[in-house]
Amino acid sequence: QVQLVESGGGLVQPGGSLRLSCAASGSIFAINLVAWYRQAPGKEREWLATDSTGTTYYRDSVKGRFAISRDNAKNTVYLQMNSLKPEDTAVYTCNARVTNTNYDTHEYWGQGTQVTVSS
Repeated sequence: QVQLVESGGGLVQPGGSLRLSCAASGSIFAINLVAWYRQAPGKEREWLATDSTGTTYYRDSVKGRFAISRDNAKNTVYLQMNSLKPEDTAVYTCNARVTNTNYDTHEYWGQGTQVTVSS
């Protein structure tokens, strides 16, 4: 099986930066579509960013501030977050479509990492 584990969350002041990591492990042949989501208390989970074979997409509220990237050698996806705002406070979760060594492709979710933006 494939697992996704996020890390890098924490407490940061407004205007600060964080780099989230999502490490995939298991019987990985290839990581296809990757994405980041977040969910604040009392709100629905919202899509933030997607990396589709090198082409990236962002929701308007994070354009110019967030950047999604991959390190395929490490089977890791990143979310660089700059100019953070209190409204960015949420649990951030990665999502990936992974082809395993049996050449089956499945969608996986990480457990989430808490990001708190506060002074």
